[in-house]
Amino acid sequence: MTAAPGPAMFGTESSLSMFLNTLTPKFYVALTGTSSLISGLILIFEWWYFRKYGTSFIEQVSVSHLRPLLGGVDSSSPSNSNASNGEADSSRQSVSECKVWRNPLNLFRGAEYNRYTWVTGREPLTYYDMNLSAQDHQTFFTCDSDHLRPADAIMQKAWRERNPQARISAAHEALELEDCATAYILLAEEEATTIMEAERLFKQALKAGEGCYRRSQQLQHHGTQYEAQHRRDTNVLVYIKRRLAMCSRKLGRTREAVKMMRDLMKEFPLLSMFNIHENLLESLLELQNYADVQAVLAKYDDISLPKSATICYTAALLKARAVSDKFSPEAASRRGLSTAEMNAVEAIHRAVEFNPHVPKYLLEMKSLILPPEHILKRGDSEAIAYAFFHLQHWKRVEGALNLLHCTWEGTFRMIPYPLEKGHLFYPYPICTETADRELLPTVFHEVSVYPKKELPFFILFTAGLCSFTAMLALLTHQFPELMGVFAKAFLSTLFAPLNFIMEKVESILPSSLWHQLTRI
Repeated sequence: MTAAPGPAMFGTESSLSMFLNTLTPKFYVALTGTSSLISGLILIFEWWYFRKYGTSFIEQVSVSHLRPLLGGVDSSSPSNSNASNGEADSSRQSVSECKVWRNPLNLFRGAEYNRYTWVTGREPLTYYDMNLSAQDHQTFFTCDSDHLRPADAIMQKAWRERNPQARISAAHEALELEDCATAYILLAEEEATTIMEAERLFKQALKAGEGCYRRSQQLQHHGTQYEAQHRRDTNVLVYIKRRLAMCSRKLGRTREAVKMMRDLMKEFPLLSMFNIHENLLESLLELQNYADVQAVLAKYDDISLPKSATICYTAALLKARAVSDKFSPEAASRRGLSTAEMNAVEAIHRAVEFNPHVPKYLLEMKSLILPPEHILKRGDSEAIAYAFFHLQHWKRVEGALNLLHCTWEGTFRMIPYPLEKGHLFYPYPICTETADRELLPTVFHEVSVYPKKELPFFILFTAGLCSFTAMLALLTHQFPELMGVFAKAFLSTLFAPLNFIMEKVESILPSSLWHQLTRI
């Protein structure tokens, strides 16, 4: 025989019933409207955070702060030290591929980047990019013995200055003391407003730089100090000659530029850090000298050498050139691809796997911006730098862009999980988006992301919650009596399991014990 429900149970039910009866329709409208407003604000913030940083704020906080508190495994724990050699090699490769490189075709700040700022009012370079350039200048153009020469001591401070006007003033101050090659370089890069003016200053820098190079070459074996000076003077001379060749290319003297680049590569074959062969490839393509382009590729498109978008896409362009003028997707689907067409398609797939961001710029599906001074290989920054200079060469080859348009998306069928396993290259590095957001002006450029990220769960959840509560608020406002009945029925159903459990507990426990527990 079951015991009768205690007085506490009747009191709880009567209190709940009285509370529900006292709620007016206005309360439900206010409740649902407030819930809709709060979830809408969360949705807007989540969407903004995802667009800016590429991840969900709630998810990031959960993983970074709540997971360790709940006993989650820290990725840096010693237990991960037992990773296999293969995984370690893959990790090292990923880190090396996320290295930021100097853009071999970077523009002139005074004559090109600043002109863009004057016209549009936008800053084409980010602080991170310019800071990397400052570090490069200090590495290439300074050495420990600069304090021995007053002009070099001034320039050593000038390269560290953040204010452009302060750097320019320091360069003029150094030139008042003596002909200083690095001072001319700074003025050519930052003060000259035209390419012709920059070329004139670089020629003066070349005259001063060659004198310093000859003197340090004779003394380089007299000690480590002289060896460092010679290394610095070599870097200065190579930089000046390369920029002079680029001036010739920009002023339309392309054959002269090709000769200067070839001579420079013969004179300093070991200085591959400047990637002068990429400047040479672009100039040869402008001359439509495809045989020489193939010869350069034969030397630098080697399995032992690092790849770039310029190497991969130029190789694809040459193979596409052999078949693109007669290529028809309808005819190819009927008769199949010929050997030459198959080679061209494979070359395009190889290039797209290396850098999947390039085709959208070449096909003008995405607008171009000025390339940054530094690029991330396989990233959006490299794609912009390549397409900015090479789009004209693809347009010049009849049918090349059509062939690219018909075949480039087929690459992704071969690599369904690009972050885990590649086809011809290592898996696509996951760090490209973060680095590209630092290198590119995200204020007016939407960074290309690969593979395309799906919307995080919390954005979808808050969107659904906001829509549902907004609909409830609207229905409650339009049909207050009916929605009040529904709300009371819903709450009664919601508390039914709890009431059932309470009844079972009261039927098992003695009424006196239950009375004592409720009093406690």
